[in-house]
Amino acid sequence: MQNSKHKHHEIVLRAFDRLFDRAAAKLRVEISEEEKQEARKDFAERAAQAIDLFAQMGVLEIPEEVMQHMEASLDKLSPAQLIGYLAALPLVHQAQEVMRQLAYQAAQQKLLERMIEQADDTYGGN
Repeated sequence: MQNSKHKHHEIVLRAFDRLFDRAAAKLRVEISEEEKQEARKDFAERAAQAIDLFAQMGVLEIPEEVMQHMEASLDKLSPAQLIGYLAALPLVHQAQEVMRQLAYQAAQQKLLERMIEQADDTYGGN
């Protein structure tokens, strides 16, 4: 299983590398190999769940047509759109954190309500 997971991990990281290079070329930005490896590592950490999903689905490769479509999508973006996506990332991350906290609070509330209901049933509450 570990070897299979590693294989899926590499499939997704190769796709990331290809799209990363395409985006860097689009923005005419030179990235050192060290910077690229750091970006790759950050992506792998953030995308761990997605990579696991690929493994669970048994994805053995990302088809060339899909890769070409993703690259074409990058090519169609204007520099302003790319910068807009970059600017939106921290906002999206913050929104996800808030949603996670709200879901946690809702789960706590539901658990508390169940405990109160059980206590009422057990001890003959009002």
